[in-house]
Amino acid sequence: MAPKRRETPSKGDLREQAILDAAEVLLEREHAEPMTVESIAKGAGISRGSLYFYFGSKQEVLAALVARTVARLYLDEQPADPGLPAHDTVRRAVGNAARAWREHGPVMRAAVEFGPEVPEIARLWRETIANNAEAMTRVLVAGGLPAGDGPTGAAALAQALCWMTERNFYHASTQPGGLDRMTETMVEIWCRLLPGG
Repeated sequence: MAPKRRETPSKGDLREQAILDAAEVLLEREHAEPMTVESIAKGAGISRGSLYFYFGSKQEVLAALVARTVARLYLDEQPADPGLPAHDTVRRAVGNAARAWREHGPVMRAAVEFGPEVPEIARLWRETIANNAEAMTRVLVAGGLPAGDGPTGAAALAQALCWMTERNFYHASTQPGGLDRMTETMVEIWCRLLPGG
């Protein structure tokens, strides 16, 4: 007989979630730089020593927060409707990306900024962009672009545009109303790639 799964999270799981929640609140209020292990612990209602039981550093907290956010983004993604025209699928995908930046902007900006110095964050972020590029490659091929491996094939174009979208949304997410304007621009760029765009 299989062991019974625990339905409710353990005290340790709840404390770890409280640490990540506190870090996310601090990112929204301040920025990753002024955030310290002490301020995260205080926000979670625990001592600095208790925080070290779960995470060895601020960078480890940020990596876990990015991992949690990326996992939520994957859960939020809707599978593409095969009957939907490519232009509509592109609009939906770019809109979903903009929504993610609206809802999780501070964490996503921290991923971009700390990736160069925290290898785990860099890995998580590259995998996220690669996942998006794979999905968008399928959309571009379905929309009529060549599937070849060359620099003008759908995969290369999707990868370049996913990184372009990421960087533009990163900057736009810091400006009031910036994401709305940038969403329109990025939809326009993606759709112009498609035949009849």
